[in-house]
Order: sequence, then structure tokens, then C-alpha cells
Amino acid sequence: MTTSEGARLAQIIRQKVNEFKQICQGIDENLASRAPAGRWSPKEIVSHLCGPEGKGYMPTVRAILGQDTPLLEVEIEDPFFTGKRPSMTLAELLSEFEGEYAHLAEVTAGLSTEQLQRKAHIPVFKDTPLGEYPTLAEWINGMTEFHLDFHIEHMQEILKELG
Repeated sequence: MTTSEGARLAQIIRQKVNEFKQICQGIDENLASRAPAGRWSPKEIVSHLCGPEGKGYMPTVRAILGQDTPLLEVEIEDPFFTGKRPSMTLAELLSEFEGEYAHLAEVTAGLSTEQLQRKAHIPVFKDTPLGEYPTLAEWINGMTEFHLDFHIEHMQEILKELG
């Protein structure tokens, strides 16, 4: 049985995706490929939000659902801008981003309370508010309310710096 918590989280995912896409409207390919010194370009930010190329972030969710407290080695501060991604247009990257999070929202909306309470072991988050042993609900919330929010602000800063 699905929960109101799963539906609530799915709605947050959709809301944050729409907010991010709105910020990206009107960015041309030239601007999308430029980066201020020592910072990521808009395309790198979108690539990062897509997760590892060919995988995305869904394997983490599947691992939490399928294993008891799986150890997740999460790569932070990696734009995942490799393989095909450097040659992709911003529109193509945004399409991948939107698909990744639409799938996450769809799965999340159908999760039971028991599933949302399953835990993962993510050592890299030991000293963060998320903690080393987040529940699936906390992990999903962290990927959206914290992570997407952070990169919404990040994108706004980069666009401002680029003029």
C-alpha cells in the first residue's frame, strides 16, 4: 500500500525539477558550456544531477529496497561529465535529468511506509545532517530538498557570474 509520505516526497521531487528547469530556460549552448574560473558550467551541473552516466541515482534506491542496510559508496562533488555527456546539448542533458527524477518520483509515490523506513549505510554522510544510516525516505528527501535545492542556488550563482 502506498503512503501519503511517498506521495509527498514524489510531489517535492516534481516541484524541485520544475524549479530547476525554469532556471535553465533561455540558456543557450554557448552559455551552457562556459564556466567561471574554478566552477562548473551549467552543463556540468545538470550532468551532476543526472548521476553517474548510464546509471543515475536509481541503483541506490533499488539497493536500499532490495538489501538490508546496503553499503552505498556515493561519489560527491563529481560532475559525471564524461563519456557522451560533453557532446550532449543542454536540452539533451535536461531531458536525461527530467527522466531520472520522473522515474524517482514515480517509484517514490508507490512506496510503503515499511519500504520508506529501510536503511542504507552511507559513510560519506557520517558528519552531515543526513547521517551515516539514513532511511530511504531521508535519502530521497536529501537528494531533492537538499541536493536539488543546493544546485538550484548553484546554477543561479553560475548564471549570475557568467552575466
